[in-house]
Amino acid sequence: MRLGDYRTSENVGDERGGNYGGGGFGGGSGLFPLVFGLVASRFGIGGIVVLIIAALIFGGNPMSLIGGGDNPLPRSGQPKITAEGAAHACAANVASKFSCQVLASTEDTWSKIFQAQGEQYTPAALIFYDRNGLSGCGAAQSAMGPFYCPTDKRIYLDTSFYDELKNRFGAPGDFAEAYVIAHEVGHHVQDLLGILPRVSEQQHAVGPTEANALQVKVELQADCLAGVWAAHNRNLLDPGDVEEGLRAAHAIGDDTLQQETQGRVVPDSFTHGTSAQRMEWLKRGIDTGEVSRCDTFAPGADA
Repeated sequence: MRLGDYRTSENVGDERGGNYGGGGFGGGSGLFPLVFGLVASRFGIGGIVVLIIAALIFGGNPMSLIGGGDNPLPRSGQPKITAEGAAHACAANVASKFSCQVLASTEDTWSKIFQAQGEQYTPAALIFYDRNGLSGCGAAQSAMGPFYCPTDKRIYLDTSFYDELKNRFGAPGDFAEAYVIAHEVGHHVQDLLGILPRVSEQQHAVGPTEANALQVKVELQADCLAGVWAAHNRNLLDPGDVEEGLRAAHAIGDDTLQQETQGRVVPDSFTHGTSAQRMEWLKRGIDTGEVSRCDTFAPGADA
């Protein structure tokens, strides 16, 4: 990608170097790591939805697991977002600067798209952490992968995931890394449009298999919205960038991950979609650049 001297976002916080600990999502509960390991969730709000599914399976109120409900967020101990703090966080290293530039690009892009519809875009904040952090949805841990927390409207990223994307998943490249952030911003767009709250309500009312199916639609739509962002920034793309993104989308498909980690594929447990589906919806966003073409919930949609 040709980001060059593109600005860095001011909506950035930094938890790196802090001791946030936590024995799982929600702090202290061993339930989340167990369920998360089973679904191998990546690139999305999988952690949050997995907790909802876990509550449906094991009983209990999912909001009590994520610390939502009546507690205002951000929580005590979470970083405040300031222009000075953002500049410092973005300058920490090459990966941080790149992430901040990509976030800024998403802010500019979605502001224009929302404005064209007579709406105002409110950006999400990006929080860097290393190994362990604290989110509005509970503990943030590197093993969870990047995620968006709708409770505090923040994206959580340990940039070591970029190395994992390259070395474990065989998906190197700066556009593959940008896709990670654009996908999480896609979840924020869904949140602003009221899609995430609506789906969450539906997931509460159905069983685990149906909840998983709804989550697949959420994740594939976020892939498509990431593609929409890319389509509006073709001037920043290098030859081969789109292929990098599609390679990454293939690498983190549920079927591919399950086959690699457990030697078999269990479609009812999918939460993010197959490799083919993830590639298809990302490419649809890139090819069309239209939010209206990202309706994974439409009758007959392959999601």
